Formats: sequence, structure tokens, C-alpha cells
Amino acid sequence: MQIVASGNPLAQIEADVFIIPLFKDAATATGLLAHLDEATDGQVASVLASGEADSRSGHSLMLHTPSLNTKRLLFYGAGDGVAASALDWQRLAGAAIRQLDSPLFKTVAFLLPPPLDNAAAVKALVEGALMGDMEGNLYHTAKEPARQIETLTLVSQSANAERFESVINEATVMAEAANFARHLGFEPGNEITPTTLAEQAQVMAEREGLLCEIFGEDEMKQLGMGALLAVSRGSEEPARFIILKHEPAEADASELIALVGKGITFDSGGISIKPAQAMEEMKYDMGGGAAVIGAMQIIARLKPNVRVMGLIAAAENLPSGRAYKPGDVVRSLSGKTIEVINTDAEGRVVLSDALTYAVNQGATQIVDAATLTGACVVALGDVRAALYGSDEKLIADLQQAGDECGERLWAMPLDSEYGGMIKSDIADVRNSGGRVAGSITAAMFLKSFAGNVPWAHLDIAGTAWFEDEKPYLAKGATGFGARLMAHFVLNQAKAARQK
Repeated sequence: MQIVASGNPLAQIEADVFIIPLFKDAATATGLLAHLDEATDGQVASVLASGEADSRSGHSLMLHTPSLNTKRLLFYGAGDGVAASALDWQRLAGAAIRQLDSPLFKTVAFLLPPPLDNAAAVKALVEGALMGDMEGNLYHTAKEPARQIETLTLVSQSANAERFESVINEATVMAEAANFARHLGFEPGNEITPTTLAEQAQVMAEREGLLCEIFGEDEMKQLGMGALLAVSRGSEEPARFIILKHEPAEADASELIALVGKGITFDSGGISIKPAQAMEEMKYDMGGGAAVIGAMQIIARLKPNVRVMGLIAAAENLPSGRAYKPGDVVRSLSGKTIEVINTDAEGRVVLSDALTYAVNQGATQIVDAATLTGACVVALGDVRAALYGSDEKLIADLQQAGDECGERLWAMPLDSEYGGMIKSDIADVRNSGGRVAGSITAAMFLKSFAGNVPWAHLDIAGTAWFEDEKPYLAKGATGFGARLMAHFVLNQAKAARQK
């Protein structure tokens, strides 16, 4: 979908459908609606007066308009525009686009009345439209998709609509990368394995100009990544450790942001096997890794002047005669020993080696993202991701980035008492503290491998996958974390530039 801005008069807009967001004060045809009412010989005022078109969120009405160059008007309820956020605008655009589930709508226009006629709202609308347009039916054999939108024109009536060009470009970069991450999450486990995930990352890196290095199991053995290799042992598919680097020539060499992702391409739970119900969804257990790959694509295209390293620990977690077992003790890259209590707590185990690698490479800030715990889903559902960290400024910066891009976080505690729940009698640490405070103890485990480096953990187990279709987004992978981590990096680069 190509997205452009236009300042042409409303009556001159040519499109298969013109989306008109209605806010709660749009009970009569005033302002921009008055121009449309005049061009349609009073049809707009009529449907507003009758209540057929109103501002209730998600309420829509299609009006055929033979008197306009635009064939149809789609009135879409936008609720209260005064209190709306970036997330609200994203959802508005995504939901409106998803209404157009017919190949008839190839050219679409979208009106930008106040309060949408500004850069922040336009950015959110573009991201929402592009993400709303995507479906997860990758392997449907139907000849044509239901929706085939080629062009979306954002119609502004203020001066210089061209001023939106740069923000449309940035938003397109964000949404395309999030959709790339979603595509990886939609793919089945027989298509996205540790090897093919690494190949996808490498193709992206070569296309976008990132440095890329892929470690196979021999390299991991030489390094001493015993934790990642232990998880991988039960599968015939070999593990991969993916390293992506953004190295601007003029960046401060003393600063390095590490983005770390869990890349479990299928998680059966291993010997501590999961219930059969919904196990097929465990193909998305690489959601954190996909988000890091997406974030690195954004960073490559927008080129912030800061060094960034993306690390993805990729493996399958399956039961076999070679699989690691409850009661095993494995030695991590850091030298710390891990007692395996539950083989289904494998994400934190593979991340332990990735975090240590980041520390050893000189990372000055570390952010990891992982579909880590069911406990997080119980606590926060699919509304917010859990945020843990060892540094208050890093936590605040991530919360700000999340609010800006609509990927919201909720800060959780890491009191020292929780550390006692993962103490081991036989090893340095155990990989599970049991059901109580499960998301917190998982984060405490990760914290012990971050050393003294400012570190934060995003538990995206609830937000990386939607169990049901939303009005604004398809069921399944959401790409959560890609835009968030990229926003964080861009903000860090901006702050450094202003010093």
C-alpha cells in the first residue's frame, strides 16, 4: 500500500472510498463536513441527522456518492478526539481499513479533520493502516485476497500537506518492520526454524546494510554457550545465535545498546511437556527474536547515530532421548551454573547466554524481549507487556517509548526477596521458582546474568499474540516490541545529539 498526502479540495478527491472519521461533536454538517454536504446535495447532513452515521467508536456507514469523484463515503465512528492517544489513532485507522474487505477498494482516501491534522496523528494513522491491512492467512490457497488496497491518500485541508511526507516515510518504516516481525510469527514451525530464522535475519541485514554474523552450534560450543545448547539438544534442528550490528561511523564508540530476543521457534515444553490444547500457537515463542529483527530493520533505515547490537538466541524446545531434563545442571556462558527445574522455562535459559554475550561485547544498556511467562498473561492479559529493570532511567525511557508508539508497558517489581525463590541447593541459580510470582522470578533469573549493565526485560507473552481478531488487527502475531525498541533507540540517539 502506497501512502501519500493531499491538500486538494474534498470535492476533487478521487478514490474508490473516502473514509470520514466522525468525532462526538459531529452531530451536524459543520466545518469540513459542510463542504462534503454541499458536494453531496445534503446527503451528509441527512445521515447525521438521522443518526445512521455517528461518532460511536467502531460504528460505520457506507454512503454511495454519485455526485462526487469519490464513489463512496465511509463514515467511521472515532469517539472522543480530545482525549485520544497515538494508540487510539492507530486503532482507528486499522479498524477503518479492515472494514474494506473487498477487492473493489483499490484507492482509498482518509480525511484528516482536527485533531488528526498533525504529524503525531498522521504517524499513528499510517502505522495503524498498514498493520491493519495485513492478514495472517499466509497459506490460504484462494486466488485473490479480499482486500487489495493500492493507494491510501491522507487528505488535509490545512496549508502544505506535503509537510507530512517525512512522517509518512518514518511511519511506513515502522509499520513495515512490525509487519515483517508479524510475518515471522505467523509462519508455522516447520517453515521458521532456528536456521531459517537466521537466514531471514541475514537477508534483511544484507538488504538494509547491517552487519550480520550467525553462530552455529560449533561456534557456540567454543564460546561456552552451554545454556542455549542445552535447550536445543532435544531437537534435530540445530540452534543458531544471530548477531546484527548497526555501527555508524560517527557514533560514540563507548556507547552500545544491545537488543536481545528470545527466538524459540517452537516450544513443546520439552520433557516438562505442555498440554496439547493450543500448543500449535507455540510457533510464536520467537516473538521477542522477531521483534529484535524488526527493530534492527527500522534502525537500519532511519539510521540513528548510536551503536546498536541485536542478538537473537534461536532454538527449538522438544522432548527426545537427548533433551535436557528436570534436575540437570548446565553451565552458562557466564560460568554460572543453572539447575533445571522445569524444561518449559527454557526462554530464560537461552537468554542467559545472550545477555552474557551482550555484557562481554561491552553493551552499556541492554533491553531483552521475550514471550517468557504465562504468569505475565495472567497478570496483564494482552493489553500491556510487563517491564522489569535494574535502572530507573532505562525503565522510564522505555515507558516513554511505549506510550509514544502505542506499545504500552507496565513496570513490575524486582524486590530482592524474589531472588530467594530461585536459589538452588546444587547450582548457582534454578530456572524456575514455581507458580508464585512466576513472571517476576523469571525476570530475577535474567537480572543475574546482566551484571552491572543497566538492563530491562520486556515480558511480551500476552501482547505478542492475539487469541482473537481485533477490529484493528488480525488474529495472531502482533509484532509487539519492534517499534517500541526502535523508538527507544531513536530517542536515545536524539538525547545524545542534544547534549
